[in-house]
Amino acid sequence: MTTTTDLVSYEDALASYDPVMGLEVHVELGTKTKMFCGCSTELGQDANTQTCPTCLGMPGALPVVNAIGIESAIKIGLALNCEIAEWCRFARKNYFYPDMPKNFQTSQYDEPIAFDGYLDVQLEDGETFRVQIERAHMEEDTGKSTHVGGATGRIHGASHSLLDYNRAGIPLIEIVTKPIEGAGERAPEVARAYVRELREVIKALGVSEARMEMGQMRCDVNLSLRPHGREKFGTRSETKNVNSLRSVERAARFEIQRHAAVLNDGGTIIQETRHFHEDTGTTTSGRVKEEAEDYRYFPEPDLVPIAPSRAWVEEIRAGLPELPLARRNRLVAEWGITALDMQSILNAGALDLIVATIDAGADAASARKWWMGELARSANESGVALDELAITPVQVARVAELVLKGDLNDKLARQVIEGVLAGEGGPDEVVDKRGLKVVSDDSALGTAVDEAIAGNPGIADKIRGGKVAAAGALVGAVMKATRGQADAARVKELILEKLGVSEG
Repeated sequence: MTTTTDLVSYEDALASYDPVMGLEVHVELGTKTKMFCGCSTELGQDANTQTCPTCLGMPGALPVVNAIGIESAIKIGLALNCEIAEWCRFARKNYFYPDMPKNFQTSQYDEPIAFDGYLDVQLEDGETFRVQIERAHMEEDTGKSTHVGGATGRIHGASHSLLDYNRAGIPLIEIVTKPIEGAGERAPEVARAYVRELREVIKALGVSEARMEMGQMRCDVNLSLRPHGREKFGTRSETKNVNSLRSVERAARFEIQRHAAVLNDGGTIIQETRHFHEDTGTTTSGRVKEEAEDYRYFPEPDLVPIAPSRAWVEEIRAGLPELPLARRNRLVAEWGITALDMQSILNAGALDLIVATIDAGADAASARKWWMGELARSANESGVALDELAITPVQVARVAELVLKGDLNDKLARQVIEGVLAGEGGPDEVVDKRGLKVVSDDSALGTAVDEAIAGNPGIADKIRGGKVAAAGALVGAVMKATRGQADAARVKELILEKLGVSEG
């Protein structure tokens, strides 16, 4: 087995080989019931309490297709620029495994509901890469196996296994790309960008929350290498069920290095499934991969074919929301920012929060400033995502409003945000409790200004002599004396007035 010490460097691998990828993404639909029965899909329930004769494959139990599942599949297909089949049907994918109670999976084989599409994705530097979509087809999920007694949580070494069929029958859409060629050294980045963009599309459609950490979206990374100048693809490996964007990129990168090491040593790549390990960023062998014919697909006799009318398809198309790439391009123009600025916002997970803050009344610049500055810092220090912070877009918009009105300056606003995050209440409550409003009343500022002038006679003389820039030192003294609560602009005006100096 190739280990991390056996790997060739990434640069050396790319010097000899072209990577070719295929990405298969399973999306768990957010329907209330399963794909072929009326059992609930609610998460977190006791094991095997959301099952029935149909999803358990009992003799004589007949499936009925979930109409919302079909509509969701069509939405996804349209959003991925696919053709929608005028006629398609389900098939039985036959294999034997304990988490498959029927001993077959109801899926689609040679007649998917959506096919021949594409998704444009943006890379870190703003470059757009088009990923061609082979198909998007409907199927059902399997149950969950828990292997007990071993050290790794896998079946090898376990003393026994537990089976939970609550998940069996939950509707899935599997989205399969055509071979992704031409990405070169950026192949792992393209893989990550594709899965990220696909996740944003799915969320925008409202058909799934697409939370990878919860298994609602999972990616299988197929990868092969071919020597430069050759047309024939190499033998591929398939890294299964990768469940984070970072891991998709790491898995692709590792497999490029592993394949290159095997090929450079004169070895042969085995067509197999592999497991990705988050802790080490490596993959290990799973099982030799079957070809499609080994599954003995045949048409599902208990379900009628699906023939969505063209009128229904166009009605669904007309109801699609603005898709993420178009939305981002529009916002880049509206906000007057660059594509790289938008990429930074995306990487921080701040886009929806910024939009919601603007919708709550803040201007775009202020919304970006607070989410990408103070709040991003707080999230990073706390080790949480931005949307997990204990502050809402409405509250951030209120902070921005108080700054705009002159009730707060930036320093005080940061203290207000700190108080909100600490659970002291909303922005106005924190302002009142901490006494944080800007002091702009001349009578309240006059004494502090007089003391600053008296305490710094040399600086006062410089200002009288025409060096107006020196007033900054006196402003700083007043700000310190008022614990940062003075209106700095008004303080400067008062200093110049008292010294008989004009700004111009």
